[in-house]
Amino acid sequence: MSGRLFVVNPNSSRTVTAAIDAGISRLRRPDGPEIICRTLAEGPPGIESQLQADRVIEPLLRHCLALEPEASGFVIACFGDPGLHALRDATAKPVLGIAECAVLTAMSLGQRFGVISILPPSVPRHIRYFGAMGVLDRLAGDLPLGLGVAELADADRTLGRMIETGRRLRDAHLADVLIMGCAGMAAYRDRLEQETSLPVVEPTQAAVAMALGQIALGWRRRPRVEGERE
Repeated sequence: MSGRLFVVNPNSSRTVTAAIDAGISRLRRPDGPEIICRTLAEGPPGIESQLQADRVIEPLLRHCLALEPEASGFVIACFGDPGLHALRDATAKPVLGIAECAVLTAMSLGQRFGVISILPPSVPRHIRYFGAMGVLDRLAGDLPLGLGVAELADADRTLGRMIETGRRLRDAHLADVLIMGCAGMAAYRDRLEQETSLPVVEPTQAAVAMALGQIALGWRRRPRVEGERE
């Protein structure tokens, strides 16, 4: 396979982009498409609300469509998938959102998925999305860590909160699979699985894996906006 899979972080944090890049390293193959992680300079430092998510859609679309001639596909690396359907309207190439892919992957690993979010304002946005996906009957719970994107850099504090929250989702909400509700936290996945004894889905890994499968199989969609590239 040739071409490039672009994984776009819609916030402006290069630290988050570096963590995303490290987290998907095991999915890179010499004969696969090149996987390139990019940072949206116009984005906020972190996307923690619906308003912030909505505001990045237009610059995100511009960014991705400028790359479209050399792209094999795109992954939108923000939990909540801002601009997912708009970009799908504009290109026939695979476009994957990390929240959608994380949920679909989790439902193949367990019956009830629990989501570890970062802040309370993120939770209503996630619930609306799960409702739109029609999967609320499979949701065990969505609990926030109470840490913003910048605070996630404190590794010990973040891991401790994640373990505590994961155990609450397991014991009080009966989750049998966990989803990390934010990009860039793959470094904690193995330890979280060990401490909770549950499978843990890191959303960007899930989305990149699905994107690579679609690219390998040659799956394309018809864009729904006249005049856009095919």
